[in-house]
Parts: sequence; structure tokens; C-alpha cells
Amino acid sequence: MSELADTISESIESGRASRLNAIVALSVAITATFTALCNVKDGNIVQAMAQAQANAVDAWAYYQAKGTKQNIAESARDQLTVQRDLTPSVTADGRALIQTKLDEYEKKIAHYEQEKADIKKAAEGHQKEYDRLNLHDDQFDMAEATLSIAIALFGVTALTQKRALLVVALVFAGLGTFLGLAGFLGLGVHPDFLARLLG
Repeated sequence: MSELADTISESIESGRASRLNAIVALSVAITATFTALCNVKDGNIVQAMAQAQANAVDAWAYYQAKGTKQNIAESARDQLTVQRDLTPSVTADGRALIQTKLDEYEKKIAHYEQEKADIKKAAEGHQKEYDRLNLHDDQFDMAEATLSIAIALFGVTALTQKRALLVVALVFAGLGTFLGLAGFLGLGVHPDFLARLLG
């Protein structure tokens, strides 16, 4: 009778273990698939971040070039103003010519100022886009980290058959899934403590 009880007990344990292993296997498959999707999306975001950063750098360089042109125009205007003021014997035609040049430089200066404002706005827009994308990059990075921990814990659960580890693994998988979905849906969720820990 004792052998029968042992056999039944072993069968029950084997059934529990196989059910636990089935749950672990399914959880690993789902978690790994979602991790792969997060990885692909994160790669695309990193490419978009690089483009936004390059656009911002280009725009700021263009802004500086316009500033240099504006400084040259201002310097030329100032030299003409000094020349006009220090040479009172200039003829009326000469004064008219100087004034025409001064007016041209004033228009150029105003034009450069307007261009710089437009370029600055575009550069700041590229920076905002980079920051927006960086938030989602962080979300996917955190999702991948927590999902990787979950997969490791699922493996340990399969080896040790400890249900408590399954619960811990599911918590990490849930957190990773939440962060990944936040990234896919464009939500502003950003656990700073986790970002600092991984950063």
C-alpha cells in the first residue's frame, strides 16, 4: 500500500511540475517575443534619435553661419557710419551712396536676424524631437532589461520548481510589458529611479 501511495504522490508531483513547466515555457515564449518586438522598435527609435540629433547640429551650425554673416554686415555698416561721420567734406552724391549702402546693410542685418530666429526655432524643434524620442528609448531599454530578468527568473523557476520564483518572474515580466506598451503607445511613463539605475 505504501508503494501505491508513493507512486500516486510521485505522479501528482510530476503533474504539478509539468504544469509549472508548461506555464514557464509559455511565459518565456511570450516574454521573448515581446522583448524582440521592443528591441526592433527601440532600434528604429535610436535611428530617429540620431537623425534628429544630426538635424539639430546642422541647424545650429547654420545658425552660427548666419550669425557670422550678420556680424560681418554689422561691422561693414559700422565702418560706413564712422566713415560718413568722420568725413564731413563728402559730396551729396557720396553721402547718398554711403546712405544707400547703409540701408542695404540694415536690410541684410534684419534679414539675417529673421533667418536666425527661424533656424533657432527649427533647431529647438529638432532638440525637442530628440528628447521625445529619448523618453521612449529609455522606456524600451527599461522594458528590455526587466523582461530579460524575467526570462532568467523563468529559467531558474524551471530548474528549481519554486512557484515563488514564478511570481517574481511574472512581476518583472509585467513591469517590462507595461514599459514596452508605454513606449509603443507613446505614453509619458518614465520611472526615473529605474532610468538612473540603468543609466
